[in-house]
Amino acid sequence: MTSAPPVRDLPDLLLHDLEGFTHRWVDADGVRLHAVEGGRPDGPVVVLLAGFPQTWWAWRGVMTRLAGRCRVIALDLPGQGHSERPEGSYDTHTVAARVDAAVRALDVSDYWLAGHDVGAWVAFSLALGFADRLHGVALLDAGIPGITLPDAVPTDPDRAWKTWHFAFHLVPDLPEVLLAGREREYVGWFLEAKSHSPGTFDDAELDHYAAAVAAEGGLRASLAYYRHAAESARRNHEALDRRHVRVPVLGISSSHGSIPDMAASLRPWADDVTGVVVPDAGHFIPDEQPDAVAAALARFVLGG
Repeated sequence: MTSAPPVRDLPDLLLHDLEGFTHRWVDADGVRLHAVEGGRPDGPVVVLLAGFPQTWWAWRGVMTRLAGRCRVIALDLPGQGHSERPEGSYDTHTVAARVDAAVRALDVSDYWLAGHDVGAWVAFSLALGFADRLHGVALLDAGIPGITLPDAVPTDPDRAWKTWHFAFHLVPDLPEVLLAGREREYVGWFLEAKSHSPGTFDDAELDHYAAAVAAEGGLRASLAYYRHAAESARRNHEALDRRHVRVPVLGISSSHGSIPDMAASLRPWADDVTGVVVPDAGHFIPDEQPDAVAAALARFVLGG
């Protein structure tokens, strides 16, 4: 295994431990990425990617439920959690190459991949560029640039609150001015407003995710995924002009999420798409319904 030293420049960001899992830092094309690994060593490998404004910790409930049957690896994306916050492009094909390099550094030759929100953006691009490494990819409630992201932000108040931030994050400089020092309020709005069940996130979780965004380079990196979304969309379609997604795709939607039917939105771009809708959940499906998500992933990976 190619390893890298832990990131030491985030002293105020709590490093959560999860029973049965180990923290790793690996070199991914020159960028240090944080991975949390555990489960059954000889089981199929499942790699999990979280989205905005979260970290790997969003998957903890799913991780423990899959650990008895799978080798589970949750990664912090570049700029997220305890991973490095590099300068340069955050288009999802560049990030996907780094994610796959991190998985290689963990001595994994082939794997299943699941991503939520921005993690699903990266997972979709990775499925286009690294199909020979993947058995399948699960994509959870995500407006993927150029794919499932609507062409325009809706103006109907009943829908606009779900996607308004895509435009806001693109504005140069203004988000930084308005959000610096207010990360707790901003992150808290997303986690509370987009969860179907009140109280899904406690104060400690809100504090953790806000601290990850507030840590040096965190806000810049979080916004960069959105600011490079047009390049992500361009590169997605450049790849799709050559071939569709060839690996099996599972679209996971929720009863009160942002994208009503992930599977239907993905079928024009992939050859083998199935879908599931998780009841009683908003956007943050892994946190709100970890049993249902783990069960859906287990069926996808293990069959039955």
